[in-house]
Amino acid sequence: MKILFTKTNIEHEVSEILGTDFDCSFQDFIRIDTLKTTPFSLDDFALIFTSSNAVKSFFENGFQPLQNKIYVVGEKTKQEVSNFGFETEETFKNIHFLADFLKGNCQKESLLHFCGNLSLDILEHALVESKISYRKITVYETKLLEPKISENYEALVFFSPSGVRSFAAHNSLEKKMLFSIGKTTEKELKNFTKNKIYTSEENSLRDLIQIIKHEAKG
Repeated sequence: MKILFTKTNIEHEVSEILGTDFDCSFQDFIRIDTLKTTPFSLDDFALIFTSSNAVKSFFENGFQPLQNKIYVVGEKTKQEVSNFGFETEETFKNIHFLADFLKGNCQKESLLHFCGNLSLDILEHALVESKISYRKITVYETKLLEPKISENYEALVFFSPSGVRSFAAHNSLEKKMLFSIGKTTEKELKNFTKNKIYTSEENSLRDLIQIIKHEAKG
């Protein structure tokens, strides 16, 4: 089976699990550009990161946590925080679990959410509604590359809502096996197709690859 992964730099993890049983290709459908942001004092704030790109851009801009609590979505984001020498307070599978936790446990905290320009408003709506002090800081920009794919793939693997939109700009999702890294990406796919979508409940690359191995036989 020919599978297109809409992201590069994951070849090692994919081959480690899938081996040579599948014909896999990798192509970026989005580009991440760090936005210049002047660092400011983080005193008395809890920090939120919902992507590893936000963590990288945060540190590239010269921000430095002190004793701040750090809340993140996803193991990859947690690992990126660790790569810069810091620990996370809590890690959540998705933004909905994060929102529920913050509403129930952080009523008196002031929250800073470092994110990209296409970040969904799910967290903002939930916290503002609960009257929790919350502010978004945009530290990177997602550019949709929108390539046209001439080769025919039997399965497509998506890692973000923006990646879905980039692919769908010039390519069809019909008559393909579709795989999604998580629920928000799955929701975006449903805007373009009624095909069955296989989604990682763990929101992790390794879990997603195991699903592909199990479902995309032959």
